[in-house]
Amino acid sequence: MSDSSPQLRQLIDISIANQRLALIENQHIIKTYPVSTAKKGAGEQKGSYCTPRGWHSIRAKIGSGQPLNAVFIGRRTTGEIYDTALRLQHPDRDWILTRILWLGGLEPGRNRYGNVDSTWRYIYLHGTPDEAMTGLPESHGCIRMHNADIADLFDRIKVGIRVYIHE
Repeated sequence: MSDSSPQLRQLIDISIANQRLALIENQHIIKTYPVSTAKKGAGEQKGSYCTPRGWHSIRAKIGSGQPLNAVFIGRRTTGEIYDTALRLQHPDRDWILTRILWLGGLEPGRNRYGNVDSTWRYIYLHGTPDEAMTGLPESHGCIRMHNADIADLFDRIKVGIRVYIHE
C-alpha cells in the first residue's frame, strides 16, 4: 500500500487549550486522548520548557515491545519498570515511560533549526506516571500521555505522520 492510500492519511492534532490529542484519519476523528503539555505554556525557544506550536512530524518511534511503565533515559530503556517504590527512590526524575514519539519541527525559524528546533529540544509524546495525568499542563515541554494511551497511539501510527500543535 502506498503512503497516498486513503487508509494512511492520518494527522495528529494536539490542542494545548483543551489538553487533548486527536488522531484524525481521512478528516474524521478516530480517537482522542487526554494529554499534559508544558506547565510554562506554549513556546518554541530552546531552554524555555514550553510546548512548541506548529507543524511537526514523528521522526522516530522508540520503545516497541516494551512493557507498560518501562523507564527511558536518553531514549534508552533502563530496565526499570516504574512503580511507587521507584518513584520514592527518584523523586525528582522527569519520568519518560512506555513509548516515545520524537517530534521533528517542519517550519524553519518557528520549530526547526537554530534555537527553536523541536528535535534538538528533545520534544516527545511519551508516557508518564498515570497518577501525574491530572488534566493540567504540567510537563517540561513534552506532551505527556497515560501509558496505555501512548502504547495505543504508537501502534496506530507510522513514522512521518504529521502533528499539528496549537493553542
